[in-house]
Amino acid sequence: MSMKISKLEIENTKRVKAVKIEPSPNGLTIVGGNNGQGKTSVLDAIAWALGGNKYKPSQAYREGSVTPPYLSITMNNGLIVERKGKNSDLKVIDPSGQKGGQQLLNSFVEELAIDLPKFMESTSKEKANILLQIIGVGDQLFELEREEQEVYNRRHAIGQIADQKKKFAMEMKYFPEAPKIPVSVSELVAKQQDIIARNGENQRKREQVKQISFQLEQIKQNENSLIQRINELQEQLSGTQAQRSLLENDLVIAQKTAETLRDESTAELEKSIADVDEINSQVRVNLDKEKAEEDAAQYREQYETLTASINEIRARKESLLHDADLPLPGLSVDDGELTYKGQRWDNMSGSEQLQVSTAIVRKLKPECGFILLDKLEQMDMNTLNEFGQWLEQEGLQAIATRVSTGDECSIVIEDGYSVSSKEETAQQESTTSGWAGKGAF
Repeated sequence: MSMKISKLEIENTKRVKAVKIEPSPNGLTIVGGNNGQGKTSVLDAIAWALGGNKYKPSQAYREGSVTPPYLSITMNNGLIVERKGKNSDLKVIDPSGQKGGQQLLNSFVEELAIDLPKFMESTSKEKANILLQIIGVGDQLFELEREEQEVYNRRHAIGQIADQKKKFAMEMKYFPEAPKIPVSVSELVAKQQDIIARNGENQRKREQVKQISFQLEQIKQNENSLIQRINELQEQLSGTQAQRSLLENDLVIAQKTAETLRDESTAELEKSIADVDEINSQVRVNLDKEKAEEDAAQYREQYETLTASINEIRARKESLLHDADLPLPGLSVDDGELTYKGQRWDNMSGSEQLQVSTAIVRKLKPECGFILLDKLEQMDMNTLNEFGQWLEQEGLQAIATRVSTGDECSIVIEDGYSVSSKEETAQQESTTSGWAGKGAF
């Protein structure tokens, strides 16, 4: 059974003179009143009574009172908690009549239930850590968060490099007419030398034609002389004629060969050799650009792979939280911060913040069925009603203060006393001398 407050009596504590309250077992009990009347003193007194002397107000005695503070709280199981006397000594009596102490109270009183601002004013990451610890997945989620951050950092670095490579490649020059690989000067020179050699051979053959023609002309001249000596040189003539026949055949062949010869130009090679540095420079630029584009593509591929890893880690985180016993549907942790229905703390409504806080506090110590809230005047009536209905649905008890004397208030505090309405104030004050120090409803 969750412990709730059935009845409380407070006298001479801070601004409170005498207040008695029987809070609603479920839902919202609002202590109203104007500023400085003692509303917050009621909550401080409850925190002191149940939470121990570390919650004792610095000025616990009501100013002007000669009677020490008196605190009495009756829980829904019959447990009675009292602080009274000069030293405000603690007395705890359980339903069976056995005495108990602060240790017994600590077994069911959650610290954050009597000091909710401590939770609400913590950072979003601190709230998330509390949630993760109470649902038992803190260490696992921390490891997944660390793994995700590592992969995210690697992906971020890879993405930056990929973008830089791509930008660098886009800014580089490119020469579409340049060959794909650098031109070899030695190959060009070898081609040039080969052409020069062939042209030299052609020239030699042309010289041969001239030489044969010259020899034939000489033979013709000798022939005229030899004809006169034909009788004497018949054998010589025959040989000369045979030689002439051979030479004429050679001449015909040589002439035909010479007519088909065409000298090759080395101008293009000479230009290529002269331009080889410029060509190779363009080739190197093109190769560098292609390499930069290839690098950018490889880094982009790595980036996509790491993105898939991050998505897989996030899916594991979602599964971990989805399967956990959360104190409130819609609660989660995203990037180390508490979220509710997809909204971070600063984007939640006031009612949602209170629902989240109350649900987490209840989960911390399920035996604690109540919570103390201060300054609910920051809520409009719709939000207040919404929060009250949620408390009732959850079977939770909240005792809260609000700067108001309206109908939403369960009790109104005026000048340290509790009154049910403004109309009763005069009557209450007229009877104060008769019950002051004893409490009133």
